[in-house]
Amino acid sequence: MKGPIQALVVDDERFSREELIHLLKQHEAIQVIGEAESGDTAIMKVLQLQPDVLFLDVEMPRMDGMEVAKAVQELKKVPKIIFATAYPDFAVDAFRHDAIDYLLKPFDEEQLKDAVVKLEKRFAPQMDASQTTNQPPSKLAVEGEDNIHYLDPENIVYVYREERWTKIVGKTHTYETRAPLKEVEHRLRGFPFFRIHKSYLVNLDYVNRLTPWFNGAYQLELQSREEKLSVSRNYVKDLRKQLEL
Repeated sequence: MKGPIQALVVDDERFSREELIHLLKQHEAIQVIGEAESGDTAIMKVLQLQPDVLFLDVEMPRMDGMEVAKAVQELKKVPKIIFATAYPDFAVDAFRHDAIDYLLKPFDEEQLKDAVVKLEKRFAPQMDASQTTNQPPSKLAVEGEDNIHYLDPENIVYVYREERWTKIVGKTHTYETRAPLKEVEHRLRGFPFFRIHKSYLVNLDYVNRLTPWFNGAYQLELQSREEKLSVSRNYVKDLRKQLEL
């Protein structure tokens, strides 16, 4: 990617749009290429202008920011999302849309600077032609009852689905989320996680031993865990390829 990161500012309040645009112009890495006063207008301008990032308000009439974020996921070029809102209560839903950041009004210049830095890091693989893989996010956001935990994927041993919950097993704690296992797997792309069963993902860095069990299935022993996990025979061959030199 050459040149600055192109941004579209979406907010139904003109003053908020003008304030954010003014602050963004102080960052050379960002070029504001347009603004929209509603969700449906935002969709049209995304199609016309092809921005790299949306600075997106949440509370808007007719079509709110969450609906806009969901709609743009269906486009060929999906812009990054940074939510900018006066309401902190939507943060959990925001990160379900893979939001890069969540800015609160009135805008804090340091918080905005941090968001721009995150954007630059996210686009850095595209700016460096020698780097062919996308840089994964540094933390996995897992919403709790009244807070959000940010987990280092390197400290996650395995993940599994049980009834309506996806459980994330770390070295010392287990966390729960209602996000589907497939969604968590997608968010962990770029890290050494491998599906061993329709309901299980394991961090290959924690694998100690693979032993035959029955009917072509295997059992997996993991570092720091006493339990053994069942490896479906449908995944054994590919798992061995991942583990062996």
